[in-house]
Amino acid sequence: MKKLHIIGIVIIAIAIGVIFVSLKNTSKYADFAEAMANPDTEYHVVGKLDKNQPQFYEPKVNPDEFIFSMLDNKGVQRQVVLHKSRPQDFEKSEQIVLIGKMHGEQFHANDILMKCPSKYNDANSRPN
Repeated sequence: MKKLHIIGIVIIAIAIGVIFVSLKNTSKYADFAEAMANPDTEYHVVGKLDKNQPQFYEPKVNPDEFIFSMLDNKGVQRQVVLHKSRPQDFEKSEQIVLIGKMHGEQFHANDILMKCPSKYNDANSRPN
């Protein structure tokens, strides 16, 4: 075999390996119960802010820790520790997607996605 063929085979093998590793690391959508059953797995948990529970954010003490409560889509409430600063317009969000893992009774999120109300979704703002 020529050196060019060997290099091509090695590059293809590396590309296949990278694809398998990236597929293995993808997280799944779940609720708090499933995340609690598998604490070593990273999940996307969808839910809504529990506005009846207090929120804790002290940027002078730790700017990368925001604690709040969320209800998942099945109505299960858990305390969430977000390891980022408090998102702007957090209370206005209609839906929250947390990315992280369960640690005991708390969900520790590394990232958050928020669906906020849009002025484009309001049926009353459309011209007649």
